Amino acid sequence: MAWRKGGFFGVLLVALGASLWGTDGVLRVPLLEDMSPLSIVFAEHLFLAAYSVPAVVIGRRAFRGFGLPQWGALLVIGWGGSALATLLFTAAFAVGNPTVVILLQKTQPLFAIALSALLLREPLGWRYWPGFAVAMVGAYLVSFADLSPFRQLPGAEALTAALALGAALLWGSSTVLGRLVLREVPFHTLTGARLLLALPLLAGIVLAQGTLGQAAQGLAGHPGRLALLALLPGLLALLLYYRGLSSTRASYATLAELTFPATAVVLNWAVLGVGIGASQLAGFLLLWGAVLYLSHLNARSPSPEGPALEPGRG
Repeated sequence: MAWRKGGFFGVLLVALGASLWGTDGVLRVPLLEDMSPLSIVFAEHLFLAAYSVPAVVIGRRAFRGFGLPQWGALLVIGWGGSALATLLFTAAFAVGNPTVVILLQKTQPLFAIALSALLLREPLGWRYWPGFAVAMVGAYLVSFADLSPFRQLPGAEALTAALALGAALLWGSSTVLGRLVLREVPFHTLTGARLLLALPLLAGIVLAQGTLGQAAQGLAGHPGRLALLALLPGLLALLLYYRGLSSTRASYATLAELTFPATAVVLNWAVLGVGIGASQLAGFLLLWGAVLYLSHLNARSPSPEGPALEPGRG
């Protein structure tokens, strides 16, 4: 099988973009003292409109051939992956134990792998499963230094679990549908469309709940932190992620996304002074070892095109 340089670096770019998501908690959690989850997500999408509007206008020709299936996939990515999943994730941090939220994000590959097999018909050969196992073990070790997370979570609320699982399902679905849409749309245009489509939905919810004033106060009181939240784990992470996903199988990309807890652990050590245990260091090494292994497999696999969405009629 020929070596695909883009396939090798594709997995690494997905992992790098996902690592930037690990900065999200450090930036987002302090904002919850003064702002609701909805106000935070709406405010960051207002910042991102400075990119999303020009990106969609410049790349609008890419959408001319879209039919109902393509628009449906794009709406799920924008409304589900960008708006609702971020809302659920932020709300889960606000109402429950952050450890529960991180733990349940490990279910995201299960959703994405099932959908990639169903929609993309990606073959998962035997060489894939060792990488899957190592990545899951590594992500677990990074998240839970003492190997016994459930002993720490006697009071975990059902609401926290439901919110975190909902976010994992929506993000896993967005990975697969993003791989489909990237067949027809450049990665920078898809990034803009995802962010722009989320904005009217969020604006409608804000107006319906009467929280526009709170969002405005948050923008006035925390412009720097909100701008960093929008640009670092938001725009830059998505650009790297979709650039990598354009040459990466969805089933490989969803495991590369598990690098985000490694970033979170490093930031907890650097910013909050939380120590890093030996098992977490081992998990970090296992996780990145799995990413390199999957990068090698992706480079030797055929270009991940698969079946295209059927164009809509009329």
